[in-house]
Amino acid sequence: MSQTLYLLYVLSFVIGSIAGLVLSYKKYKAPFVTRNVDVLALVLAVLGWVLALNSPLFGMVPSYISITVGIFLIAMVLGMRPGYGRYETITGFAVAAVLWILRTVIL
Repeated sequence: MSQTLYLLYVLSFVIGSIAGLVLSYKKYKAPFVTRNVDVLALVLAVLGWVLALNSPLFGMVPSYISITVGIFLIAMVLGMRPGYGRYETITGFAVAAVLWILRTVIL
């Protein structure tokens, strides 16, 4: 993998983290949430983890593009205010991991 792709992935993560922090500060006024699941963050996390871990499933799109978009979406959820995005990240990773296991075992 070339150094340009690493730079692209790092920039995608940094920009996604900043965007997630800005979005969560605008959306949430409370400093910490205990057990609420944000539907938007859940969708972003599942989509991001699936794109990052299962890029071969999307044959029409080059893998570096799907991984970059996936990392951006993951970073948006991980970069939210402290206490937000935990359950969404775990759920998204679990769904993508199950899909990855099914893809590698079945295909």
